[in-house]
Amino acid sequence: MPKRKPRTYDNKLFVLDTNVLMHDPTSLFRFEEHDLFVPIMTLEELDSNKKGMSEVARNARQASRMMDEIVSSATEDLKDGIPLHEPSRGMASGKLFLQAEAIRYELPEALPTVKGDNQILAVVMHLAQRYPGREVILVSKDINMRIKARALGLEAQDYFNDKVLEDSDLLYTGSRELPADFWDKHAKGMESWKEEGHTFYRIEGGICSDLLLNEFLYQDAPTPLEVWVKEKEGKRVLLETLTDFGHAKNSVWGITTRNREQNFAMNLLMNPQIDFVTLLGQAGTGKTLLTLAAALTQVLETKRYSEIIMTRVTVPVGEDIGFLPGTEEEKMAPWMGALEDNLDVLNGTTGEGGEWGRAATRDLIRSRIKIKSLNFMRGRTFINKFLIIDEAQNLTPKQMKTLVTRAGPGTKVVCLGNIAQIDTPYLTEGSSGLTFVVDRFKGWAHSGHITLQRGERSRLADHAAEVL
Repeated sequence: MPKRKPRTYDNKLFVLDTNVLMHDPTSLFRFEEHDLFVPIMTLEELDSNKKGMSEVARNARQASRMMDEIVSSATEDLKDGIPLHEPSRGMASGKLFLQAEAIRYELPEALPTVKGDNQILAVVMHLAQRYPGREVILVSKDINMRIKARALGLEAQDYFNDKVLEDSDLLYTGSRELPADFWDKHAKGMESWKEEGHTFYRIEGGICSDLLLNEFLYQDAPTPLEVWVKEKEGKRVLLETLTDFGHAKNSVWGITTRNREQNFAMNLLMNPQIDFVTLLGQAGTGKTLLTLAAALTQVLETKRYSEIIMTRVTVPVGEDIGFLPGTEEEKMAPWMGALEDNLDVLNGTTGEGGEWGRAATRDLIRSRIKIKSLNFMRGRTFINKFLIIDEAQNLTPKQMKTLVTRAGPGTKVVCLGNIAQIDTPYLTEGSSGLTFVVDRFKGWAHSGHITLQRGERSRLADHAAEVL
C-alpha cells in the first residue's frame, strides 16, 4: 500500500509561550491568518503570575480576560479551534486552539518534565509529529527556551510584533548633513528673508520631499550652516537658522552648548512650540544637564512653566536594595543621583553669593523640582509643567503611552535615554518605549528628536566608552 502523503497547510501553527502573553496581551490578535495554540502550562503560568501590581501581573490578568472573552463567545467546539476574526475585529483570521487533552511526549532525560518550559516544549514536539506537513513554531521571548527548542529540532522565533525597528541603526536621528551641491540644486525659485534675528529660506524640489518637520540640517562648509525645517507643504519646505546656544550671550542657566547636536537639542528644549522632545545618547553626552538647564530657565526666569516634574523607571543595575523608608520623594532619592549631580553643576554657574547664596539657590531650585514615581502616574494630569522622563529606554511602549498622555495644557514632556543601556527583561533596542515614540512622533509639528553623538563628560569617560 503506498504511503499517504502528509497533508500540507497554507498557514502556520504558532505555540505561544507565557512570556509573550505577559509582554503583550494583544499578541493573540497579531498573527494574521495563522493559527495559535495555547498549552495548558501557559495558562497555569499566567495564573501564577496574575497577582500583584507590576506591569507583568497586569498584562497576565489582561491576557486571561481576553482569552476568557474569546472562549465564552465561541459557538464552535473548542477542539476545532475558535475563529479569531470576530474577537480581533478583523485583525486576525486564524483560529485559537487550547490544549484540551493530556499530552505525553518523551523528552530527553536531561529535560525534567517538572519544569513548565519543558512541558511546553513537549507540546510543540507532539504538535510537530501530529501535523507533519505543517510549520509548527514556538514563539517565546526567552532566549534559552528558543535555544532548547532548536536543539530538539523544533522551530522557534522571538515575538517580533512589538518591534518598531528590526535594526536600531535605522532609527531616526533628527538631523542630516546636506550634500555639497545642496544650494546649487535648490537655488532656483528660492526665497530668503530675515526676521527677529533668524534667516528663513523657502525652497522646493530635490530632497525636500524626504525632509521631516523639525528635522535639523547642517553643512560643514567654509561658512557652516545649521537650519531646521519649520514648515512643509508637499515638495516645499521653510528652513530657519538656529539660535546659537554655544555663544556666551545665549547661555541657558550659565550653560553653553559644546557641540552641534547639543545646540540642536537646546533649540528644541527652549522652543515653546515644541511640546514633546526626545533626546538619545550614550552616557556623558549632556542629556540631563541640558534639559535641567532649559527647565530651570523656563520655570524660574521666564515663568513659562510652573514647576519641574522628574521621574524615571526604578530598575536597578545591580541587586535591589529592598524597601526604602520615607515619603515618595525620599523613596525616589536613591534613583535621582543623576539629578543631584547635575544640580550641583548648575548651582555652581549661578554666579557670586558665596556659600549662603548657593545654599539659598539650591533650596529655591529644589522647591520647584518634584520627583515622582511612575507607579502613581495613572489618572494624573499635569498642567503647565516641565515633565522630564529619565532612563526612558526602560519603559515599554504601553508605559510610555501612559506617561505621555498625562500631559495637560501648557506642559512640555522631555524623554531622555540611551537604548544601548536597557535593564528591563524582555525589552530590546527595537521594542523599547523610547524607540517607539521616536519613530511614531517624527514629523509632527510640535515634537522634535535629536541623537547626541559626542560625550562631553571627560577624556577618561570618553575613552572608557570607546574601549570598554
